[in-house]
Amino acid sequence: MNDMTTLPVTDAPALEMQGVTFIHRGQRLLGPLDLHLTGCRRTLVMGPNGAGKSLLMRLAHGLLPPNAGRVHWEGRPPRQAMVFQRPVLLRRSALANLAYALAVNGTSRRDRKSRAREALERFGLAALEKRPARVLSGGEQQRLALARAWLLDPDVLFLDEPTSALDPAAIKAVEDAVQEFHHRGTRIVMSSHDLHQARRLADDVLFLCRGRLIEHTPAETFFTAPATSQARAFIRGELVL
Repeated sequence: MNDMTTLPVTDAPALEMQGVTFIHRGQRLLGPLDLHLTGCRRTLVMGPNGAGKSLLMRLAHGLLPPNAGRVHWEGRPPRQAMVFQRPVLLRRSALANLAYALAVNGTSRRDRKSRAREALERFGLAALEKRPARVLSGGEQQRLALARAWLLDPDVLFLDEPTSALDPAAIKAVEDAVQEFHHRGTRIVMSSHDLHQARRLADDVLFLCRGRLIEHTPAETFFTAPATSQARAFIRGELVL
């Protein structure tokens, strides 16, 4: 990924979740959960498989409504974007994927291709602009999804385990992009099962277990002095009970 111009860090709208609960087919998968996120920080959402990490982010992003409770952004509604573990890409070229996102966002037709090409260049994809997006490698698809999010200039970026199936070079490219979003002034909320990655990126950690938020602490505290037996087991790489 090429060097990117960064903008001054600004405060992102605060997220408030109160008593949020999600139930599917009679089974409670998440909650009740209370959460308050403020500032332009990098929050890593962690926990064992099935803990509710992806579900939490989909609820916060507004893709799913809770069965109970309230999800509220304080102040003005934020511009949001989300990058999934498997990027959702259109059956068209890399350039056309970005141009379409700009069209939906109201960008004038005459500016779409030039802005899309700038984003491809920023994320090291300029040589692939004509290639069908769905035949790109996993790492290239993730960078394309990040380029699409970059064009939307989000206040908040949700990332759902974006590096789980990538090789080390692709992981580094994604992490570099996450840092650029952060320096630009974007609030980051990212799920990951990779402890090393969380140590590199996190300002604070949300730790979920069996659909409950059991720790929300600064990253240094979480990794050096976790408050619960579940978090201690998770950090040791043991089965979380």
